[in-house]
Amino acid sequence: MAQSVTTMLKDGQEYMKTWPLRKELYALFPDCRVVAATRFAIKVMPPLAVLACASIINVMGSEHIPQAIAIGAFFLSMPMQGLLWLGHRSNQTLPPAIQSWYQEIHSKMREQGCTVQRYKGKPKYRELARLLKTAFEDLDKAFTRNWF
Repeated sequence: MAQSVTTMLKDGQEYMKTWPLRKELYALFPDCRVVAATRFAIKVMPPLAVLACASIINVMGSEHIPQAIAIGAFFLSMPMQGLLWLGHRSNQTLPPAIQSWYQEIHSKMREQGCTVQRYKGKPKYRELARLLKTAFEDLDKAFTRNWF
């Protein structure tokens, strides 16, 4: 089922807030780098777009307004590209290797007495993000060192 762009952007924002940015996960998942880059782009690109547009119009004159608008739109689209990628990623089903890893972590967390969501037959990346966030927040560091 195809999703609308607005739904993917909302899913991307939710996934960006949920995904734990931990050094242990950077080598395993590209999501960490995309989340960090998207957060950076959300902060930096709007002022950079204004600066680029203003400088183009100031240096080249008002006859270059269309080019300035195009460059500004490009800078403003960069955070949206990251959010779209994250929204799409959050709705993907986990591959079999990561799915078995998810199941192991889920069962170990349940054994430790953590409150986790019920195990789903085909978990998605958003469930993995919630599980990892819970693991890093609720469990002691010794347990997380054994798994990561």
